[in-house]
Amino acid sequence: MNSGATQTGHLKKMKTTLAAPVQYQLVFDTGTLPIDPTQQPTVTLTHTGKISCINCGRVTNKSFSQGYCYPCFRSLPECDNCIMSPEKCHFHEGTCRDPEWGQTWCMQTHYVYLANSSGIKVGITRQNQIPTRWMDQGAIQAMAICQVSTRQLAGFVENCLREFVSDRTAWQTMLKGQVEPVDLKAAWSTLQTQVQAKLNKLIEQHGPDAITIIDNPEPVDISYPVVEHPLKVKSHNLDKTPTVSGVLNGIKGQYLILDSGVINLRKFTGYEVTATLEN
Repeated sequence: MNSGATQTGHLKKMKTTLAAPVQYQLVFDTGTLPIDPTQQPTVTLTHTGKISCINCGRVTNKSFSQGYCYPCFRSLPECDNCIMSPEKCHFHEGTCRDPEWGQTWCMQTHYVYLANSSGIKVGITRQNQIPTRWMDQGAIQAMAICQVSTRQLAGFVENCLREFVSDRTAWQTMLKGQVEPVDLKAAWSTLQTQVQAKLNKLIEQHGPDAITIIDNPEPVDISYPVVEHPLKVKSHNLDKTPTVSGVLNGIKGQYLILDSGVINLRKFTGYEVTATLEN
């Protein structure tokens, strides 16, 4: 990273590369900017006041669902409520907002996983999003446990496990670094015993090729470039404070950890921002 590196553009979520620790790049529609917390640069983010929809490019006063204008939020399949609740998929009813999109993105291999981000949680992701999904959540450990043929089936399996483990990350706990490693294999062994009857019923309904429990799953350990975790988590908001500045003490998930507070860059997808990094 060069001293005084600057980039202006509409924010996208940070690019991650699995390494020890995870490597990050700030991403804009105009290019990328490598960022290394171990150098503890001073980071300044200035929102120009412009927000553009990441789908249609329309200038909007407010961003919906991490980067969309309201018309796109209301019409796009990737903004439908079944994205957050995949078990509510209505593709089979012929009411998908865009059947071609649904066929491409939802009718493909997905994985159900266990992760340790602020304690054990269950989640789902597409095959090509492993391990990106885990890094975006700030998980220090993760392990795929089931392979399924569609997103809806992933939601059904996830629902079985949600009776016993959360599907959410307590982001403040995650950022404070107060998460201890766990034995994911042992946790899954216990959970599998608890949910096996329901999993068997799903397999009976949808077929053995639709839901496969992974034999001998292997956990992935993930470390993050954090020099100093915050004792208290104060969150920056570009809508309230257009300029945010501070010494970068770390990055975890999609959060910059500054000595002045933390900021979730994914929340501000589509915001036009000038970023300056100074050693």
